[in-house]
Amino acid sequence: MRTPAQEQASDERLHLLLADAEENLPMLRSGLEFRASWDVPKPRLLPRRAEALTLDAPSKDPNDLPAQRWGVIAPEGREGDEMLQALEPLIRQREHQQGACARRYRVPPNMDAEAAVRWRNSVYRAEDVPKEERPRYLLLLGDLHQVSIELQHVLVHSAYVGRLHFAGPKGETDLAGYTAYARKLLTSEHEQDTTEVPEVLFYTALDGSDATRWGHRLLVQPCLKAMDGKWKGKQPGMRIQHVPYDADSANGLLSAARQARAGVMLTVSHGLGAPSGGWPSVERQWAMQGALCLGPGQVLSANLLQSTPFLPDGIWFCLACFGAATPPDSTFHTWLERLAKAGVYPGSADDVLRCLPRPGERPFLAALPQAVLANPRGPLAVIGHSDLAWSLGFTDPDNMHRSRASRFLELLETLAEGSRAGVALDVLMGYYREVNDHVMTQYQLREDAAVRRKPDPVNPARLGWQWMLRNDLRGYILLGDPAVRLPLKAAA
Repeated sequence: MRTPAQEQASDERLHLLLADAEENLPMLRSGLEFRASWDVPKPRLLPRRAEALTLDAPSKDPNDLPAQRWGVIAPEGREGDEMLQALEPLIRQREHQQGACARRYRVPPNMDAEAAVRWRNSVYRAEDVPKEERPRYLLLLGDLHQVSIELQHVLVHSAYVGRLHFAGPKGETDLAGYTAYARKLLTSEHEQDTTEVPEVLFYTALDGSDATRWGHRLLVQPCLKAMDGKWKGKQPGMRIQHVPYDADSANGLLSAARQARAGVMLTVSHGLGAPSGGWPSVERQWAMQGALCLGPGQVLSANLLQSTPFLPDGIWFCLACFGAATPPDSTFHTWLERLAKAGVYPGSADDVLRCLPRPGERPFLAALPQAVLANPRGPLAVIGHSDLAWSLGFTDPDNMHRSRASRFLELLETLAEGSRAGVALDVLMGYYREVNDHVMTQYQLREDAAVRRKPDPVNPARLGWQWMLRNDLRGYILLGDPAVRLPLKAAA
């Protein structure tokens, strides 16, 4: 048992939800002192305020597909043609639902942020396309080297964006996965046996680490309490389930997820990162990075969930490092390199950076969400992290013992009410935009003071916390069609 003083010291640190794939132990076992975030680099400001909200139809019901429209973005070339062909049944379904043709866009590979902004302004927001015909729901097809994650980050502030891709063990495009996903969505939307209210499941891999302990206390427990108190009164039939943790087996989680019907599930765990000696091959990294570490010897991987029923017709919010994707570079990269070079935390920063693609290697979507999305008895969409996921996303900047679970609770409630997945993700992106504006304002105040030779007016502790929160929230992405929703009678 730890003393109250030890508990408090742990809670004043930054905890990372990342475990090494060899020992299944947290990479930053004792966390980082909060002071480590004080000297942080200024984020690069994108042109034309690309990270400001610019939805075209804000006065219309965001869940109204005929009003908001739906379109698809595929990579240029033969592979893009094949992806579109495999997804054609879903495209025709969306065209029928919106009463209009779905716009099909094609993009080149490896677009950086500035190229993504130019594409958004010149192609997506082209002058000759009437505003009412511009799709606000956008489904990106392809892995991160085919359609860049920078484009996804830019578009998510102009549209409701999701991504879909399936790859084989050698990284080749798996068209059968696209076909299976389209078939699953059509089956779900045509089912007559819809349910009145969703199930809501919460699970924490309480493996003894500070990161998951903190996630349970400041995120899962407050969400459970709020939903049980708020939703039970409005919808007495709603089943809110706290899935117990078993250090020896994942059977409890698998059983609960298998039996859930139209469920929303939040899981908190470490995501797998590189072992101490690095990944033996890129194929092994593609298969295992971002898989969920549930404790020593307990890994929830893609192989396990390819055919096992897991949250059928549901939507999964998976909180873990690299749980959705591994980007070409981390927004925390420069900061972590500074820590490593300064020798403040020997080894720790290097271990984390080892998870990123090396020169000549490509970024990639995690195999686990690919597996459950292709699974006919898996979820309709997955929301997860495409970078390093930290514990401060659900804490208060003025009191690190106080929860700010409302950021995530609002997303879960939006899904449970029957809204589309893209609308729910935008709830979280709204918090990101608020924090991003605040961070940029603080850097501007600092620069203005330097020009005028005045004292720095910025509190470095608060700026560091906001910078960390900005980058943490930015990493959440939606995998799956952003137009999906739980098959509830009210939504139908």
